[in-house]
Amino acid sequence: MQCYTELTPPTAVTHSVSLPFISAQSNNLVVAKASVLQIFTTKSVSAELDKAQNAQLQSSRTIEHYDSRVNDDDGLEASFLGGESALVRSDRSHYTKLVLVTEYTLSGTITGLVRIRSNTTASGGDSLLVAFKDAKMSMLEWDPEKHFINTTSIHYYEQEELQGSPWALPLSHYVNFLEADPSSRCAALKFGARSLAIVQFKVAEEDIDMDDWDEELDGPRPVKELSTTLANGTSSNEETPYATSFVLRLPNLDSKLIHPVHLAFLHEYREPTFGILSSTTSPSLVLGRKDHLTYMVFTLDIQQRASTPILSVTGLPQDLFRVIAVPAPIGGALLVGTNELIHIDQSGKSHGVGVNNFAKKATSFSLVDQSDLELRLEGCQIDTLSAENGEFLMVLSDGRLALITFQVDGKIVSGFSLRLIAPENGGAIIPTGITTLSKLSKMSIFAGSEYADSLVIGWARKQGQAGRRKARLQDPSLELDIDDEDMEDMEDDDDLYGDDQEPNKGPSQSPIMAGSKSGDLSFRIHDRLVSIAPIRDFTLGQTASPDKEQTNQSDVTSDLSLVCACGQGKGGSIAILNRGIQPKVIGKFEFPEARGFWTMAAQKPIPKSLQGDKGANSMGADYEISAQYDRFMIVSKIDLDGYETSDVYVLTGAGFEALTGTEFDPAAGFTIEAGTMGNHMRIIQVLKTAVQCYDGDFGLTQILPMLDEETGAEPRVDSASIADPYLLLVRDDASVCITKIDKNLELEELEKEDSVLSSTKWATGCLYEDRSGVFAKARSDKGTGAGENIMMFLLSKTGALHIYALPDLSKPVYIAEGLPFVPAILSANYAARRWTAKDSIKEILVADLGDMTSSYPYLIARHNNDDVTIYEPFRILSTTTEDLSAALHFKKLFNPVIADDLAAPAEDENEVLKTPPMRRCENIGGYKTVFLSGTSPAFILKSSKTLPKVISLQGSGVRGMSSFHTEGCERGFIYTDLRGNARVTQIPIRNTTYAELGMSLKKVSLNTNVHSIANHPPSCTFVVGCDTLEPFELPKEDDYHKEWLQEKDLVFKPMVERGLIKLVNPSNWTVIDTIEMEPCETVMCIETLNLEVSESTNERKHLITVGTAVSRGEDLPIRGRVLVYDVVTVIPEPGRPETNKKLKLVANEDIPRGAVTAISEIGTQGLMLVAQGQKCMVRGLKEDGTLLPVAFMDMSCYVTTVRELKGTGLCLMADAVKGVWFTGYTEEPYKMVLFGKSSTRLEILTVDFLPDGEELLIVACDSDGGIHILQFDPDHPKSLQGHLLLHRTTFSAGAHPPTRSRLLPRTLPEGSEYQPSHQLNGDSDGVSFPPAPPSQILFSSPSGVLATLVSLSEPQYRRLSFLTGQLVSSLPHHAGLNPKAYRAPLSSGAVGRFPPGVDAGMGRSIVDGALLARWCELPAGRRAEIAGRVGFAGVDEARDVLREILGASGLAYL
Repeated sequence: MQCYTELTPPTAVTHSVSLPFISAQSNNLVVAKASVLQIFTTKSVSAELDKAQNAQLQSSRTIEHYDSRVNDDDGLEASFLGGESALVRSDRSHYTKLVLVTEYTLSGTITGLVRIRSNTTASGGDSLLVAFKDAKMSMLEWDPEKHFINTTSIHYYEQEELQGSPWALPLSHYVNFLEADPSSRCAALKFGARSLAIVQFKVAEEDIDMDDWDEELDGPRPVKELSTTLANGTSSNEETPYATSFVLRLPNLDSKLIHPVHLAFLHEYREPTFGILSSTTSPSLVLGRKDHLTYMVFTLDIQQRASTPILSVTGLPQDLFRVIAVPAPIGGALLVGTNELIHIDQSGKSHGVGVNNFAKKATSFSLVDQSDLELRLEGCQIDTLSAENGEFLMVLSDGRLALITFQVDGKIVSGFSLRLIAPENGGAIIPTGITTLSKLSKMSIFAGSEYADSLVIGWARKQGQAGRRKARLQDPSLELDIDDEDMEDMEDDDDLYGDDQEPNKGPSQSPIMAGSKSGDLSFRIHDRLVSIAPIRDFTLGQTASPDKEQTNQSDVTSDLSLVCACGQGKGGSIAILNRGIQPKVIGKFEFPEARGFWTMAAQKPIPKSLQGDKGANSMGADYEISAQYDRFMIVSKIDLDGYETSDVYVLTGAGFEALTGTEFDPAAGFTIEAGTMGNHMRIIQVLKTAVQCYDGDFGLTQILPMLDEETGAEPRVDSASIADPYLLLVRDDASVCITKIDKNLELEELEKEDSVLSSTKWATGCLYEDRSGVFAKARSDKGTGAGENIMMFLLSKTGALHIYALPDLSKPVYIAEGLPFVPAILSANYAARRWTAKDSIKEILVADLGDMTSSYPYLIARHNNDDVTIYEPFRILSTTTEDLSAALHFKKLFNPVIADDLAAPAEDENEVLKTPPMRRCENIGGYKTVFLSGTSPAFILKSSKTLPKVISLQGSGVRGMSSFHTEGCERGFIYTDLRGNARVTQIPIRNTTYAELGMSLKKVSLNTNVHSIANHPPSCTFVVGCDTLEPFELPKEDDYHKEWLQEKDLVFKPMVERGLIKLVNPSNWTVIDTIEMEPCETVMCIETLNLEVSESTNERKHLITVGTAVSRGEDLPIRGRVLVYDVVTVIPEPGRPETNKKLKLVANEDIPRGAVTAISEIGTQGLMLVAQGQKCMVRGLKEDGTLLPVAFMDMSCYVTTVRELKGTGLCLMADAVKGVWFTGYTEEPYKMVLFGKSSTRLEILTVDFLPDGEELLIVACDSDGGIHILQFDPDHPKSLQGHLLLHRTTFSAGAHPPTRSRLLPRTLPEGSEYQPSHQLNGDSDGVSFPPAPPSQILFSSPSGVLATLVSLSEPQYRRLSFLTGQLVSSLPHHAGLNPKAYRAPLSSGAVGRFPPGVDAGMGRSIVDGALLARWCELPAGRRAEIAGRVGFAGVDEARDVLREILGASGLAYL
């Protein structure tokens, strides 16, 4: 059987909601990405700092394609006031950044998120109600004690009795959505055709009953005890925040609610009240009818489970599709249609605006004419900008921004208008349509998209000079109590209300009301969530150009890269993915004796430099050292004779030179650790036998020998850690030595006051400067001085973690005994059973991980097998005591990366390969990171929007590494590999991210819709199929339709796609050639085929073959074309050497009937298989440029995919509605034969062969996300001599239905269990290199997920399927969802009624790799227990098998 594994997480944002979730004061954004739930908090960063950091990283992270002045708060003003005013102004503005708190992968597809205000949650924050496909809901809240989400209720409405009539369609065929009452009294889930599930919540009754209590008139307010009475009157003893839910049939509320369109709960009603848009006419009968929609408002009486209609507006346009509740002071509801917007207030009075010419023709409803806007409102999103001003933001389906402004007279709405925001004011900063809008703060909003990057957008008002002076004249003497949150709002508003250096002390509301409408709004991007969704197509190819740079890049560049065509509309782009980080090599040289590097920026010994120090200190700790480059580098060496020395080098631009003439002694021995102390005034070199101190010019100032005065022993130093002003040494006799540098810059050993410190055997330890205050005894807002917050972490030989707050060595502030058991939550009172298995930990390190926006400390434990466990420390704030042991906990983070085997032989037989310690790096390419040396080198990277990820470094193992910051290599690093090569390198950061996918991702925007891509290996280029939208013109030459001539003056024409073929050079990812198709012609598929180009010489050539479709409206038949191009070398344009390739047309074949939807190579003679309309035809390329047909097969409806098993003539054709056809092709004579078919009810998107030993499996993916394994077996009695394919099993891909697939070779580790079965099938495949390689299928999906399907051997399958069962029962499942049910095939729909083929499954299923990846979440004892129970020899064997099948291990060439 097989195993399905997801390589990348989903990146398409489908839903979002803003709420205080973590605590009552927090400002959180919860984002749903199909099946992943992410919880963010917001952080305000000064715009100056953000720009400075971006400049420092030398990257234009694809944010600005336009002049930065354009969307600056004050772009217009700066253009005529000169640069100086712009400089002062930009200091004041702030960017809103997102910082990830945590994320969860759920076993379900999220279809809705709503905020439920609650006063019963443990955290004090609000609850979150999540709706899942098809009709499930879970209520989540934050548990501050576990730092985790807690599922408080699960609601399920998929029972048979709720499904309505027997002829009703499955639930998944209906639009199901979730809405909540603004006062959080109830929520409603609309599911099925016309069912409404109501969940009611507890509310404090005072909120409802006593809104209008006036103490002057009504006397003192009576004190009420908080009642636990539920909204329906029943009292509950169990404290649950919700009551029993019930299901309403909408026609029971009113007989007109037969076909509901949309509903929303309205603001400002005493009882839960919703407005619903519905029709009595079925959507299929609307042709020729007009204005048949009705908007009704109902008040729910939850006690009686009844409702009262209070309002009804009839005769509404039929194209309305959404109801949006408008908050006070405007109130009512906004109805959104494709051609108009209509507002209906509480009294039923309506105002409407038509936004295009169709509005008048489509409806008789009274509308204000704004047809000159020519907007299309399908797929638009609307949210509040400022309710007081009556301003709402609309994002159109093409990404343009529009402003809806309401005019209010008193409390009555007198009308509203729309206007587009000009591009110079940021009206075009969103490239394409979005799926969700959530307001983050007063001046920022989150726009989540399924089709491009999701953005945080901020806005400001451009004010005239008069308005600016008024803002400045506000009275500064008003002293008001302002809390932190208001202060943040003030900071956000500083850029609105003036440049004064004092923060605005006035009330935050009044200026908005006063000067609100005076200025235009200007929008700009504050932050972005990178997305590669939807992945429309992908290919593999060589992306590194073979030039002179390549010699340096050899060994650190992968053979191939995965190149995806992703995005939609203007957000179309190319994404280049690789498994590991491929460093940019600045310099490479042989350095076989080097074992470790330490670079440092030491101060020269000048007395005046102390003043410079103070100046540097005032800039803030983060930028103290960044101002100056590294000056020296100490290298530890082992020469060929095994002799240990150390050398010092002075750093130059991109390299280094040996430093001589100093007091540094190379023969003193092997350096263990080096760095600077005493505010960079002293260079510290830790040797095995002593610590040597030097001044800034390597003049020796002190030697501290390792000598135990009591025993006279001379213990050797094993490891060391420096955190100015302390130095920690761990020695080989398991003792520790802690020294401090004093004001005279002399090292002094600290006395071990605690007897435990001297008597315990210590294994490893580290020092950490606690900038965040997580480990501080008392959390305080006051900053600590340098060296006051140094924490010492020590791990004893028995595995107990001790934390000391230096310089206090009298007793540890925290002891946790359970670290070797790697529990999910590590706390001071964690205790395991006595016989529980442990993991052996060889090293711990506490380090800040993050980027320039945010960083946080993590505890990283490295095991003996080089695996890494990452713990995130958190404090429980509710504890009354200040005791750290009660408040501090560590939460284990998900890290599925399994390190490679340690079986790398040392070059020298005598040399024992000791893994170098983990290296903390303050700034590499803008990341605060930790580097893991050894045989599987990796960085632990974290951006502000991700959790820490372990990402491997491309190349062989690493002996030693250090950061390297010089003029020629800013924010880079130097390392030496096991082959003795040293490299000075940088992490590529321009348009490149790492932690977002856990892989290296480079994204190149093409600014147009991209949907297909192919690689041309001989020229090392990529061919991309794109399209642009242009107005549709009716054909002029048609003789049958004379009436078309009258329509030539249409002003609002429909938009149709016109295809483009672009040639892209991967040396710098620029478009070097573009070919435009005919009008109305779109590119359907692009493939690179090895075709025969000469019948006489039988010469073969790689050619680009393009299939197109010409669709000129529904009255004319669809035509197609097959275009064959070669990539030829030409003379490049001056100054652009990459433009030396062009596309040359070789053949152009018109297909009179039907589009060309799929193309494949076929047979052994260099012919092509073309799916054209309802035929599949084999064609050969003739020398005169025609394509001669030689064989064909009739198909059913629409062929989505054709595949051939290379060189065998065995073909698969997938039909969009009629299933899979398995056929054979013979060349003597030319003919195609049908072998077998699947069920004819399957809607297949993609299909592929999967060879497995001597079996040939067919993998078909349907439109519901089902992955079907089929097989051709003429011997099976029920297969009718093979005419029906056998159905082995079906597996659901859930929220990520595969739409493209490709058969790829699979790389296996040495001694894999899977290999022997393949040796049987050595040479019989006709492949040129025996034995036939193992294979896997790579899938891509619209949510941005890449997944693999790999074959397993029989023993592997049995153990792993048993293991998934054990994991299901051992692990917590978020939101109360069932992972087995999530992966089960859909029982409803076509697949449920009509099996894909003859059932031959024998109860077997595909193994779920997502569950196996959670193996790392188990504690060590549970892992050992389950591994034995499942049949593995031990944990190590289970680990080896998981490493082979999980992640991208089978794609080693990436």
